[in-house]
Amino acid sequence: MPAPILDLAVRLSSPLMMGPPLCEELIALVSHVFTEEEASAARRLGLAAGRSAASVARAERRPRHQIEPILDRLASEKRVLLASGPEDDRRYRLLPIVPGMFENVLVGQSPDSLSGWHYRFVELFEMLYETGYSAAYSERSPAAVRYLPVGKSIEAQPVALPTDRLEDVLDRFDSFAVGNCQCRIAMQSLGRGCGKPLENCAAMGRWADVAVAAGLFRKVSKAELLDIKREAESHGLVNWMMNVRHARSQCSCSCCGCCCHAMRTVSEFSAPGMIAPPSFVPRRDPAMCDNCGKCALSCPMGAIVVELAGADRDARPSNGYRRLAERCIGCGLCVLACDRRALSMIPAPERPASYRNWFSLIAHSVPGLLSASWRLRRQ
Repeated sequence: MPAPILDLAVRLSSPLMMGPPLCEELIALVSHVFTEEEASAARRLGLAAGRSAASVARAERRPRHQIEPILDRLASEKRVLLASGPEDDRRYRLLPIVPGMFENVLVGQSPDSLSGWHYRFVELFEMLYETGYSAAYSERSPAAVRYLPVGKSIEAQPVALPTDRLEDVLDRFDSFAVGNCQCRIAMQSLGRGCGKPLENCAAMGRWADVAVAAGLFRKVSKAELLDIKREAESHGLVNWMMNVRHARSQCSCSCCGCCCHAMRTVSEFSAPGMIAPPSFVPRRDPAMCDNCGKCALSCPMGAIVVELAGADRDARPSNGYRRLAERCIGCGLCVLACDRRALSMIPAPERPASYRNWFSLIAHSVPGLLSASWRLRRQ
C-alpha cells in the first residue's frame, strides 16, 4: 500500500488517539477517507498541538499554496480534520476515529444528503467498530456521559437533583439547537435502522450558536427542544448529557440500544464504556408483578432478564426476574412499560457526583488514558 496511507493508519492506531490496532479494517477505512496526497499531509498532524499549513508544507517539502487547499478540504468538506484560528494563521489537528471523525463526518447530514462516499464511510466504520476494539479503552475511562431518567419515571421523587431533570438542565442555557442523530443515520444507511425519530441531537449554549452558524443544526427555543426530547422518550429513546455540572456549553442526544455506539459498547462488548453509574435504579414489587416481561423488552441495555418457565411460547414467566446492575443506566423505561406499576425508580445506593467542570473531566481522563496507552503498547 502507499506509504502515506500506512503512516496515517499507524498514527490513528495510537492508544493516545484511542485508536484500534493496525488491522485490515483500519487500513480500508483510511484508504477510503484519504487519498494518497491527503494522507501524506494528514500524517504530519497530531491531536493536541495544532500545526500550520506552512509547517506541514515544510515537512512535506512542498509549497504552502499546494498543501493548504488539501488541509482545508479535509477540514471543511470531508470534515476529518479540525481547523481553528484566524484564516492567516489557521491550525489543523487530526481527529481520532471515534469519538471524532465518525461524528464530525455525519453531523448535519440527513438520509437524503448522504453521498456514495458517506455510505461507504459508514460501512467501513461499522466493520471497524464491530471488531470491539473500543472495549479496550473503557476499563478506566471517565464517566463522561450521564443518562437522565425519563421524566415521568421520577415525577414523584422529591430527592431528584437538578442534574437529574431535563427541564432543570435546560434552564441553565439561553441558546438551543437540534440536528439529526449520527448513529441512527449510520444504521439507517446500512439498512439496519430502527425507525425511531432522528432529529433529537441537541446543543446548548455556545455550542448551539456555533452549530447553527455552521449550518449543521437548526435553532430552536427551549420549549421546542423540551418537546422534541419528550417525544423522543415516548419512542423509547433515552437522553444523555455530558457529565459536567457547570459549563457554558452542553450537548445531548436521545439514544436507542440498537444504534447508539456508546450503549453498544456495554450491551455488545460487555465493557464499562464511558457511561456514569445511574442516580436512580428500578425497584420491583413482587406482589404486584405478574412477570409479563415487558420491562425486559423495553430496556435498551438488556439490563433486565425475565426467565421463562418453559419452552412453550405462551407459558407464563417464572419468578426469575433479574436486573443486571453492570448494564443498567437508570433510564426508567422499564417503569413506564410496566402496566401493573410493579416497578418504581428509587435513588441509587451511591449517587455519583458529576464532574464540576470540563477541566475536572479532562483531569480525571488522563490517568486512565495513559494506563490504557501503556497496556496496549505493551500488547
